[in-house]
Amino acid sequence: MEYDVLEARYLHDYTVWVRCRDGSAGEVDLRPVLHGPIFEPLHDLAYFRQFTLDPVGCTLAWPNGADIAPEYLHDAVRSDKGSPAGA
Repeated sequence: MEYDVLEARYLHDYTVWVRCRDGSAGEVDLRPVLHGPIFEPLHDLAYFRQFTLDPVGCTLAWPNGADIAPEYLHDAVRSDKGSPAGA
């Protein structure tokens, strides 16, 4: 699926760089979506940096079961393209 995240790397704070199957790539600040009990451990940057690519969901996932919808990451990258800081 075009939303699948194929590559991701930590940049700084709560910002990651992702590349999606359709070629979209860029920075995504995840701070705005880290709400609720499942995301509470991610407020610790050392824990936040422990994300991996989930091979089933094709998105970012953490050891506690938290993950980010690949559609969100895809849309965040695409919407950032038009801004001066867009990747």
